[in-house]
Amino acid sequence: MTEIVESVEISRRPEDVFSYAIDFSHFPDWQGGVVAARRESTGPLAVGSRALVTRRAGPRTLPRTEEITELSPPRTWTVRGVGGPFTAIGKGRIESLDNGTRSRLTIALKFEAHGIGRLLLLLLLVIRRQARKQLARNGQTLKELLERGA
Repeated sequence: MTEIVESVEISRRPEDVFSYAIDFSHFPDWQGGVVAARRESTGPLAVGSRALVTRRAGPRTLPRTEEITELSPPRTWTVRGVGGPFTAIGKGRIESLDNGTRSRLTIALKFEAHGIGRLLLLLLLVIRRQARKQLARNGQTLKELLERGA
């Protein structure tokens, strides 16, 4: 399936945007639908770092393990949902603007279904539709938090 892509410009340095956006503990602050996130280990974030992230999907809450699969501070990262009938892959990219005083954050989401079946495809379409609506709001929320000093 095609990616869902949104960008937002933030009046903060790329390093600030990166460190806040990639930190699992901040996911509930700026990602709509995330009700909780708890890292599975301590120490600096690295490829292989995982967290149990609970997301609301309609009336249900769905806990999933999410893992950092790519990490290149302060420019790019990839987080992949692990387990379940589909995989969600979120890629972030930060571009430096105005000599490093501002940033452009671009987030791309892609979903992969595992198995076949009409019900699974229907569920995936509903999730994609919800993610498309939420992604722009997430970027705006992150912008507001960071520009207020989070």
